[in-house]
Amino acid sequence: MQTSPTGKEVVFSWVTNIHITKTNAFELMKGGRARWRIENETFNTLKNLGYNFEHNYGHGNRYLSTNFCLLMLLAFLIDQIQGMSCSLFQTVKKQAASFQFLWEKLRVLFEYVKWSYWESLYQFILSRKLLDTS
Repeated sequence: MQTSPTGKEVVFSWVTNIHITKTNAFELMKGGRARWRIENETFNTLKNLGYNFEHNYGHGNRYLSTNFCLLMLLAFLIDQIQGMSCSLFQTVKKQAASFQFLWEKLRVLFEYVKWSYWESLYQFILSRKLLDTS
């Protein structure tokens, strides 16, 4: 049994096909909390950090909203991969005042210039100091 900071017992309900015992309950609880944290942080990022994932307009004609949602999730996946593996993206992200500021700069640069490689886009941003807010 777990207790809250005030000392009150906290009861959890789980839906699983895993047999819960005293020996595996703690590990299952840690896994469940990790999954909840990942979901919560992902949806918080999608809603509040420039992806504008907050309104459900239904599926629309020919699943237009579903397609927009899938494209947004694809963009989020690409950003996550770049955030883990691309040092130039990490540098650009650190220099940006916010995700929304960075996305606006990227949107403008995509509108006017054809970029063959992500690296050339990020090097251009860094060399021109386009993210300086001072």
